[in-house]
Amino acid sequence: MNKLDGKIVLIETSPHMSMVDIDVSGDVFSSIVLETPSTAAYLKEGNSITLLFKETEVSIAKNLSGLISLRNRFKAKIKRLEKSEILAKVILDYKGHEIVSIISTRSAIKLQLAPGDDIEWLVKTNEVSLCSLSS
Repeated sequence: MNKLDGKIVLIETSPHMSMVDIDVSGDVFSSIVLETPSTAAYLKEGNSITLLFKETEVSIAKNLSGLISLRNRFKAKIKRLEKSEILAKVILDYKGHEIVSIISTRSAIKLQLAPGDDIEWLVKTNEVSLCSLSS
């Protein structure tokens, strides 16, 4: 499981859910949660929070240009690449944090991924879970 710590900077709510923006190392991540500030005490601007997301939910892009609906799109460098017959484990250096992505080996080959490559990694807002640091 990928894990990053940050601070809540913005919360938009509807009656049963919230879009939460979290500052992590100067980048803003977004998460959609099925809670609101009135139902979850941890949802407060300025609170410290941990973001969690599965390795299988991290997509990798090279030379990506244009607009895309994924809000969580960040630059990183490939530290290591471990390929097996079907799956590849891509270990990224994101501002000193290690992020792991599991993609198909076919995709890793097609993208010609290699250690040292500059890439972008992406994760959908609904795949980012939040965990209060005080819980």
